[in-house]
Amino acid sequence: MTTGLILIAAAAATGAFADLEAIDRQVAGFTGAPVGAVGGAVTPVDRRLRLQRCGSGLSLSWRTTLHDSVVVQCGDANGWRIFVPVRQAAHVAAAQQPDAIRRGDAISIAISGEGFSVSQPGEALDSGAVGEWINVRPASAARNRADPIRARIVRPGLVAVPLP
Repeated sequence: MTTGLILIAAAAATGAFADLEAIDRQVAGFTGAPVGAVGGAVTPVDRRLRLQRCGSGLSLSWRTTLHDSVVVQCGDANGWRIFVPVRQAAHVAAAQQPDAIRRGDAISIAISGEGFSVSQPGEALDSGAVGEWINVRPASAARNRADPIRARIVRPGLVAVPLP
């Protein structure tokens, strides 16, 4: 066992890490909906995270006016910040819509931020309806070497990756 793993195991045993279940409860209280429900977190906070315990308390806020994700931030010096995606009503409606993009389709990936927008060709790794989030891969990426990118389906053939 390496020294790093020993330190992580010791920190976990002493409770040095943030309680991820407590974060889930705070997000549910903030959104007013439980995990998995419309308006609540899409999934629980990833249990693989090892966030330092937050002594000054957590701050929760909406990431955007669309209320599509919650920002959970530790106010300590050198604190952390995570984004928790929220299940939108569009996901329920999208489940009843036909797929706008199918796995393997050639697509255009639009990446936009404040004051810029670029696009590139890519491939859909999942199928989905307008408004859903799917995995995509840029055509320029090596097929087995690049990690997929999460993108939202805008219309058939077009996905978007908004940057904060």
